[in-house]
Amino acid sequence: MPKKTDFDSLIEESFLPPRDIIDPVAMVSRELKKPLPKRFYKEAMVQSRDGQFLLLLDGRAAKTPGKKPLALPTLAAAQALAAEWSSQGEFIDPATMPLTRIVNSAIDGVAQRMDATVEEIAKYADSDLTCYRASQPDSLVRAQAAAFDPVLAFARDSLGASFICTEGLMHVEQPRAARTAVLEAIKAMQREPAAAFVLAALHVMTSLTGSVLIALAVAKRMLTPAAGWAAAHVDEDFEMRAWGQDAEALRRREWRWLEMDAAARLLQAVSD
Repeated sequence: MPKKTDFDSLIEESFLPPRDIIDPVAMVSRELKKPLPKRFYKEAMVQSRDGQFLLLLDGRAAKTPGKKPLALPTLAAAQALAAEWSSQGEFIDPATMPLTRIVNSAIDGVAQRMDATVEEIAKYADSDLTCYRASQPDSLVRAQAAAFDPVLAFARDSLGASFICTEGLMHVEQPRAARTAVLEAIKAMQREPAAAFVLAALHVMTSLTGSVLIALAVAKRMLTPAAGWAAAHVDEDFEMRAWGQDAEALRRREWRWLEMDAAARLLQAVSD
């Protein structure tokens, strides 16, 4: 078994230090460039301790890059994290561990800057993807309406936020009342017991989709994660149908979907 200092340094070298982990999405490209460390443990399991659920590697408490225990508020979330570590092969590949990256971000980053994270997420309400529509062709107009209108209806009916739609990419200022309603919805999530994990997951879903309304609809289970992801890519899918598939874009999209799915799973696991 590695010495304590070796054990800790292997974790730290595998993932980014605290100053770099606020945005889990941005971590992926950087991690892909790093040499992969060999797997140094045989077993990943969960232990209940002081009302939290710790990840243990060969019986020892795993830590974040910020040297805090990898502890989650629910058994389901901790088991999902342990499964991700168990699935690693000969090498530890952080690019295949989106749940771990988001949990690291929650513990080392978001927990120390909750208000700032709320503000960052809420900013998307001023230029939400769902409010910008094509004027033609008709097939794209219909596809956007089918994908975006239910999200705007959710915002109106569940959040009390009525948004303005526009054609083209020219910025349209959204009503203060709508932006405030979204901000208050996010602040309510900040008051939840697992707030750091909830906000970290919401931040990931918002930045990946370009829509805080889609992210909130997924968080509130009005949309499934897959439906939210499809809505966020309605324009891209239209372009691919018209001009053919872009293999590189599809590969990037597959990686980003893993991040989206992990965020949605974490949010559900810490909320149930």
